[in-house]
Amino acid sequence: MTDTATPPVHATTGKALHLGWALVLISMAQLMVVLDASIANIALPFIGNDLNINDANLTWIVTGYALAFGGLLLLGGRLGDLYGRRRVFMIGLAVFAIASLLGGFAQNEALLLASRGLQGLGAALASPAALALITTTFPAGPARNRAFAVYAAMSGAGAAVGLILGGWLTGLDPVLGLEGWRWTFLINVPIGLVAAFLAPRFLNESESHPGQLDIPGAITGTFGLLGLVYGFSRAGEEAHGWGDTWTIASLAAGAVLLAVFAVVESRVAHPLLPVRVFANRTRATSFLVMALVPAAMFAMFYFLSLFIQLVVGYSPLHTGFAFLPFSVGIVIGAGLSSNLVNRIDPRFIAGIGTLMAAVALFGFSRLEVPTGAADLLAVTQDNFLGDGVNYWSSIFPFIVLMSVGMGMVFVPLTLTAVHHLRAEDSGIGSGVLNTMQQVGGALGLAILSTVSLQAADGTKTDLFRDLVAQGATPDQAGSLAFLGSFTEGATAAFLVGAGLIAVGSLATWLFLNVKHEELATDGPEGGVHVG
Repeated sequence: MTDTATPPVHATTGKALHLGWALVLISMAQLMVVLDASIANIALPFIGNDLNINDANLTWIVTGYALAFGGLLLLGGRLGDLYGRRRVFMIGLAVFAIASLLGGFAQNEALLLASRGLQGLGAALASPAALALITTTFPAGPARNRAFAVYAAMSGAGAAVGLILGGWLTGLDPVLGLEGWRWTFLINVPIGLVAAFLAPRFLNESESHPGQLDIPGAITGTFGLLGLVYGFSRAGEEAHGWGDTWTIASLAAGAVLLAVFAVVESRVAHPLLPVRVFANRTRATSFLVMALVPAAMFAMFYFLSLFIQLVVGYSPLHTGFAFLPFSVGIVIGAGLSSNLVNRIDPRFIAGIGTLMAAVALFGFSRLEVPTGAADLLAVTQDNFLGDGVNYWSSIFPFIVLMSVGMGMVFVPLTLTAVHHLRAEDSGIGSGVLNTMQQVGGALGLAILSTVSLQAADGTKTDLFRDLVAQGATPDQAGSLAFLGSFTEGATAAFLVGAGLIAVGSLATWLFLNVKHEELATDGPEGGVHVG
């Protein structure tokens, strides 16, 4: 197979590239980018107290990063194609590190929020370039499959690692006079700068095509995606929802701008997003499924982490460790699928993985806690509503099933999404894949948050009435009614999430037609039939 092929050579030194170190750099960058979406979540109350940020603006610490990251991914991917992927990868890492430094030392709300947006920019430059560098650095076949397995494991495990690391760092006593939450940002600085410094030693530069940047496409595409990501994020918040004026305006503006973007792309000589990227059925299916699966997975992290803390009563750090099996499981699933994809068609691996994930979400939808008024009134600081929920029998098995399934989905679908792309399209192909994940995650969380709120509303009203009738004050009844109705809303969201993944599974079985033998070949599409 291709393991016996001549190893790639460094373009400057003429020496064989050390693929192991190349993979370490790329994986380190991807893990840093992904975990930063969740590492600050647990620190939010501490940040709010220290910098005097109100609850409404506090959410922008998370939303600002997601907005810049998701909105700029297409542009970041194309810039790598045009100006050199290694160069853009290094710039992205440097920007991310500098932004993290600013965030870590921020003394006010404005600087912290600006640093999160700047982090999103750095991530949008580095992430698609990292994926494209795997395609151009590692020879097709087992070596590339293993590299994609590590990349997929870092992408999938990042959210769980972020929760654990965020919980631990936030709980630290001040180090060098700096509060623990500041280290959730500062930890990125040495990692990003070291990775950027070592990149020229272990990674080749790609051919550049300066002067071909599609400015109108970049403007309409970027602002269109920003509108959608912001609208979906706002729709998922209880304070705003789908009927909010700014939610509707943002989604409408995003849709109009993306329609203009599509017109622009059909008429320019060097489009930001060439239509040919979507022309292949297998690749288009990969993009679709990689939007549906993260939509359910991100929502799983959101609702399950709240359930474990609010209902079962785990501390933030304990909650982070409750997700540790997810990180282990996705590594196992990714390793398994990277070996199987050399012998089995990706349709079967990803198809089984999606079914496993759907079953896991269905399992979460069966979580039950006592929600009568008497049970709620018995809740105290030391007695939680979900005390009867056994983590090892009710949660752990489904976390493992979900994570192994995700590992079996991400590796083959990442391979099929970028396989046989033209060399000049590798960056934008990677950008599209990352964009689908980010936009899919934002849309999924918005939809499932709406499902959760709708399912919980009736129960919440009834519980509030019963609690007041049994002597609870209105404030006490309101908080306890929310707690009692939360599980009903979360389980409804899990059930719909299982349905989303089932749709992705159906698309995988029906339309993902590439053969495993074809994944061991290089070259642009056209030379090999890819379905």
